[in-house]
Order: sequence, then C-alpha cells, then structure tokens
Amino acid sequence: MPIKLIIQIPCFNEEGTLPLTLAALPKQIPGVDIIEYLVVDDGSTDRTVEVAHAHGVHHVVGFPTNKGLARAFMLGIHASLAHGADIIVNTDADNQYVADDIAQLVEPILSKRAEMVIGARPIATIEHFSFFKKILQHIGSFVVKLLSGTEVQDAPSGFRAFSRHAALSLNVFSRYTYTLETIIQAGQKNLSVVSVPIRVNPETRPSRLVRSIPSYVRKSFTTIVRMFVVYRPFRFFVVVGTIIFSAGVLVGLRFLYRYLTSSGQGMIQSLILAAVLLMIGFQTVSLAFIADLLAVNRKLLEELQAAERERQLERGRAGGRNLPAGAIAHVSRGPVEHFVPDEK
Repeated sequence: MPIKLIIQIPCFNEEGTLPLTLAALPKQIPGVDIIEYLVVDDGSTDRTVEVAHAHGVHHVVGFPTNKGLARAFMLGIHASLAHGADIIVNTDADNQYVADDIAQLVEPILSKRAEMVIGARPIATIEHFSFFKKILQHIGSFVVKLLSGTEVQDAPSGFRAFSRHAALSLNVFSRYTYTLETIIQAGQKNLSVVSVPIRVNPETRPSRLVRSIPSYVRKSFTTIVRMFVVYRPFRFFVVVGTIIFSAGVLVGLRFLYRYLTSSGQGMIQSLILAAVLLMIGFQTVSLAFIADLLAVNRKLLEELQAAERERQLERGRAGGRNLPAGAIAHVSRGPVEHFVPDEK
C-alpha cells in the first residue's frame, strides 16, 4: 500500500512567514508515495487561511477563535488521521526548522525503528537563544528524559514525526504546549521514541510560546508535575506521603527526646504537629493506591479510545469529519463547511 505523509503546520496569524515555510516543504521523500500539507488555523485574524489556499495547501482546518498551540496540534493530528496519513510530521509556521530534514525525521518510522521521532536542534550554536535559555532547554530535556524513560535530546522541539499508531494513541491535556506532554506520554505507553539531529533557519520572528523566561519555566514545570501525577501517580503520592510521614516521625522523636529530658514542659505544639504530619503522610500514601487503580482504568480507556479511533477511520466514517468539538474545515472551493464530531 502507498505510504502517505501529511505535514501539519499549526498557525496563528502567520500570513507573513507561512509562504516561506510552505515553499521549503519537500515534494518528494524516499520511501514516501504521497505528501500532503495541512494547515491548522488557530483562530487567526489575518489572511493565514487565504495564504494557505493560495499556495496550494491540500487541507486547512481550524478553530473560529484562538485555542492555543496544544489544541491546534491535536486538531492537526485528528485531521491528518482522518485524511489517511500513515506518517504525520509537525513543523512550525515561522520556518524555524530546515524542511529538508523532514526526510531524516520520517526515516526511523519508515524503517520501523521508531514510532515517534523528535528533531534535536543544535541548541549550543543557535545565536538567537540566550545563554539562560540554552541552560533551561538542557535542564528541561534532562528532566523530561528522566520522567519519560526516553533518550530525547531536545524535549521542547516541535519538529517531530509520528507513526499512525503513535498518533492514534496521543492525548494532550495541557492548554499550553504539547511538546513535553507527548514525550512523557509516549514513554509511559512504551512507544519507541528516538531523536535525530536537525538544522534550524535564522529567526524570522520572536517566539510566541516563550514570551518570558519565568512564565515559560512556570508553565513547563506545571505541565511536568501534572504529567507525573497522571502517568506515575503511585510513585508521586508515595514519595510525597513518605516525605510528610518522615517529617512527622522526626518531629515526634524530637518531642519524645524533649519530653524525657525536660519533663515534657512546653512541647505540646510538637506533639500536635507530629500527629498532623503523620496523619497527612499516611493518607497521602493511601491515596497512592487509589490513584494507581484509577491509572489502570485510564490506560484501559485510552486503549479503547485508540481502538475506536482506528475503527472509525477504517469504516470511513471520519473522512475529514471527525474533528474535535468547535473545529471547522476550510474548503477552498465554496463556503466553509462545519463538522460535528462523533460523540462516541
């Protein structure tokens, strides 16, 4: 069967840089029979949609209002699957990544060596990255590597490729970005993930995702903690509960020492604090078992969801009409056609 690659480009007011990005996209790749482009319009207020159609984009889907990068990314994944993609490549609309390296991204998938491939940028040599941002990039990648159990070298990179199986398995809960969450999720689902070195182009505009370093750190940290709770709840609550319980034990030992050496005068506060910490620690550890049972149910539901998505696509029920709620598909010839997703 022919191999179809769909290159998706999330866009928000990208009429200025989109033509450059589209012009650089490959027309042929060894091992790929069909290449199509898909633009995800995240509620743009400029001429992004018109520019996409004018440059021959095969598919344009989007939201009437801005929903954020994570929602736009997942809309592109759903739309690409609906249009029969065997491999999906995600790239940025600002032409940050060298499009010729798409062949390197899809090669591990074509050779069955990986289900998700992430382009590793040469962080140390990118001129428009500040020293502090480079350090944060390395720290973030290291933390994600530990949490996901993968060997990802550039976790925040948005230049990545997915097999059909990996795309069917993805669920993004974050409203901020998909980059960290999808790696941690892939690691927990035992999807094979590899990194390949890629090149970058000169900066065309400032990053809209990293508007300030403190904000980026805060949001990234929140995403990582949430993913740790979702995908490793037992370990998370056991660690937190053990720390609290141990603190209660130490405070209790302090109370006993002072009680035995000074007749227990004035140490009632320590006794109360120790009791509170011990109870909280015990309850937190107990919560770990409940969270673990919920995690098992979540895994089963995600497997059922992926299987249902596959069945819908095989039955041809999607056909471009299985998009998330609120999404629209822009048609180049005729009016905008609205799609209502299957509620199953």
